[in-house]
Amino acid sequence: MQKLTSYFSKKTLLILGVVLLSSFTLIKYAFNRNDVVLELIFGSLNQYHYSPLTLNDQFSEKVFEIYIRNIDYNKKYLLESDLTALEKYKLDIDNQLIYNPKRHDFFNLASQIIVSRIKQKEVWSKELLSKPFNYSEIEEYETDWKKTTFAKTESELKNEWKKMLKYQILTRLDEALTKQELAKEKKDTSVKILSFDSLEIDARRKTLKANIEFFKRLNKITQRERFSEFASAITKVYDPHTEYFVPKERKKFDQAMSAQFEGIGARLQQKDGILKVSEIIVGSPSHKQGELKAGDDIIKVAQGNSEPIDIINMDIDEAIELIKGRKGTEVRLTVKKTDNSVKVIPIIRDVIEIEETYAKSGILENKNKIGYIYLPSFYTDFSRTGAHHCTQDMRKEIEKLKKENIKGLIIDLRDNGGGSLQEVVEMAGLFIQKGPVVQVKGSREVPVSIMEDRNPEIVWDGPLTILINGNSASASEILAAAMQDYKRAIILGSNSFGKGTVQSFIDLDVLLLPQFDTLKPTGSIKITQQKFYRINGGATQLKGVKPDILLPDPFAFIDRGERELDYPMPWDEIIKANYKEYNTINYADIIKKSDARILKSPQFEIVKQQSKEIKLKRDDTKYNLQLVKFRLEQKQLRDQSKKYEELRKDIKDFSASILKEDKIRNSRDTAKLGRDDRWIKNVAKDINIHEATNLINDMK
Repeated sequence: MQKLTSYFSKKTLLILGVVLLSSFTLIKYAFNRNDVVLELIFGSLNQYHYSPLTLNDQFSEKVFEIYIRNIDYNKKYLLESDLTALEKYKLDIDNQLIYNPKRHDFFNLASQIIVSRIKQKEVWSKELLSKPFNYSEIEEYETDWKKTTFAKTESELKNEWKKMLKYQILTRLDEALTKQELAKEKKDTSVKILSFDSLEIDARRKTLKANIEFFKRLNKITQRERFSEFASAITKVYDPHTEYFVPKERKKFDQAMSAQFEGIGARLQQKDGILKVSEIIVGSPSHKQGELKAGDDIIKVAQGNSEPIDIINMDIDEAIELIKGRKGTEVRLTVKKTDNSVKVIPIIRDVIEIEETYAKSGILENKNKIGYIYLPSFYTDFSRTGAHHCTQDMRKEIEKLKKENIKGLIIDLRDNGGGSLQEVVEMAGLFIQKGPVVQVKGSREVPVSIMEDRNPEIVWDGPLTILINGNSASASEILAAAMQDYKRAIILGSNSFGKGTVQSFIDLDVLLLPQFDTLKPTGSIKITQQKFYRINGGATQLKGVKPDILLPDPFAFIDRGERELDYPMPWDEIIKANYKEYNTINYADIIKKSDARILKSPQFEIVKQQSKEIKLKRDDTKYNLQLVKFRLEQKQLRDQSKKYEELRKDIKDFSASILKEDKIRNSRDTAKLGRDDRWIKNVAKDINIHEATNLINDMK
């Protein structure tokens, strides 16, 4: 099996973006987009990936397994015979991917089969949901795809669909029956009591509607989108974070990372096929224009003075894409008002900021006044539209908190999946005088580079704690690890995710020769090009960051993190960087006090019990489909959950509040004030945050 590198022997060709070598190839495949995209992908991977791979049978087998899982992860579409038909390509995908006339045989056959099977299941769903099920029949439904196999016959697979649909109906039935039972118990006359048959018909109707919408989305998947899924299966063999993006998905990624988009500034929701305005964002184009109101139904959308498009029953994502658009452009909405009048409302689009994804702060009271900052991600201006930078926002929040005379600071990085590498380096500099923050190593014979803070200014030099959990990844791990290595902060929570790799985007369009311009846009590829290391030399890859203080975690017994993904990069270590520890924290004394508090805490004891119960439930993946037994199991789960309500109660001598400065600034936006109020109330009930304040008090 020949290496793909033989196709890229001339470096100058790569620099020019010529990934199709011979004039014969250029002519033969000039109008086959998929061939060109594959060559661009492989050229980029071979040139830029941290660990370029050889295309061989092992590579082929991995692509096969990932792609089959992608198109039928729960084994509800393909038959064993379909799998057998595809398996003849299992060790041949690598040969197909290197230029030959049959390079798309596997992909084409897989697409043909899955499209056919989806249509078949759509017919089955409507047929099965057309009449009541037998709810006294003794049978079980397995929800864990890893414990199932592909069905041998259509009747066997149809029976699995029957059980899956029955499970969906039973979930709705149990909810409705429980609601009625509680109403009877509380003598609540506002709840209408219906017969079982009426409830069953309603549950089946809702299940059918949900499935119709589900298949509508499946049937809209284009062949180009299916190819994108196949291309991503190829890139995932390299590592979990190398991925091919079609232009639409790349746009979504950039918007998520910059926490802004261009549009009209209205929150929308769909009900019964109608797109309804649920909220107008204060300061947005819709708010400034003034005519669009919460409760309005949007029935048509026009771009400027063009012909309006009817969006009733349109997929919500498609409808929203029509409404969104470039800053400065006009959209005209045909709206049905709450009084049933119809009006055309013109709105000039602008940049809308998603404030919920920005850093936000509060004041905590526990013997002392303590600052709290929640950072959802390490966002930056990837889209270059003037978006926020998280380091600038963090600095602003710290300065506001300092005006309140806080005695310590808590940074909450729980569920923060990372983001910009440059931002985290700059953010670490807010807490240290100067020095290295993270070490970065590429695959080539290039020396390790040290990214460091060169600004001697410290924005916060007082007591500092950082909260992390199993979903804190990448940039979150860099900040936590750096503060831990400098002994600048106490890290508490649970072990972090373990993602220690760095990705960059390559726009495939820039690699195209002019004669291929008609194929644009070809998309982008996010490639793992580097690994990062702590300044102590160790990698966070796979191992993550171990907190100084380990808090009880509901998911303590659940395997998760980078090590659970397909083909992660290995752990290794490099030479320690030159840095000086702060050594101002008495770790032994503080950890001892915290451990004693955790041991005595009734709430943390509940979390420990919860973790065991979650593990048991995670392993018990079968559901009894007999109505009486199903409802009994659901009741046991609800009763079990009631024990956890203790975790959401007020904590004695502990409170949280929004900064007065923020309340004044947002006084006109009652919706935002309401969201902030709900958020800060939850902060005040969080036992992990409460323990973080105890640590601050101990550090003082």
